[in-house]
Amino acid sequence: MTERNVGPVLAFDTSTAAFAAAILDKGRILGDMQSMAERNHSVHVITHIKQLMEQCGVTSKDVGAIAVGSGPGSYTGMRIAVAAAKTLAWVWGKPLVGVSSLEAIAYGGWHHAAGVELGADPYSRAGEGEDWVLPIMDARRGQVYTGGYAMSAGGEWSCFATDGVRLMQDWVDRIAGDAARERGHVKRIWVVGDLAQHREQAERLQAICGDNESVAEVHLLPYELEGRAVAWLGRERLLRGEIADTHGLTPNYTQLAEAEVNLRAKQQGEAKS
Repeated sequence: MTERNVGPVLAFDTSTAAFAAAILDKGRILGDMQSMAERNHSVHVITHIKQLMEQCGVTSKDVGAIAVGSGPGSYTGMRIAVAAAKTLAWVWGKPLVGVSSLEAIAYGGWHHAAGVELGADPYSRAGEGEDWVLPIMDARRGQVYTGGYAMSAGGEWSCFATDGVRLMQDWVDRIAGDAARERGHVKRIWVVGDLAQHREQAERLQAICGDNESVAEVHLLPYELEGRAVAWLGRERLLRGEIADTHGLTPNYTQLAEAEVNLRAKQQGEAKS
């Protein structure tokens, strides 16, 4: 797929408490939406998508592709977004791409912090090291959904740690150790996303890196996932031909829902008795 024939990209995500959506066309965001739904996305997702399309003057025939945040995040929220995206892609006959919700937080958060417009020319800091971006979503019991992303001095975006569920304390220790080994190469570390439950550990990372001969500057940025970040990442995947199987795309659960964990434990206990 080429730049010329991508067409408007409809992007949305419901992996958090916020419904985030945007429509991107020809390198420009036509419109976006951010709505707190208290995780009751199933009631509003199609209505919000319809409203956004009407506001942007985009019909189902106009849509060139659908990009959906596929998690990790809220178990039910992920399923709602992916199910809606698969249904629309099938009914409208449009290509579908899945985007990591954590990567969208990292990508959007870094651009916000750096004051760089999404989709702008590569951000170049010749002669300087790269930025590490750590997206955070609360996963309860001291755990976070997180991954590791990097923006190079030449503007190249990459992933250095796959998305997963990690104890925040262990994650801080790992990043601090990796940053120390990469001293001089990593200049800044950004912890972005849902910091409310994990600020103490994030500040511990600041202290470790600050005290250890200035390993790297650590910045904390509370940030809500935005639909425009999903749209830009989805567009890049389309251009690379990374199109998902409309019927086979599944959310990135990373771990079983608590109810399923409890059910399996109960079943295992009954099997032993």
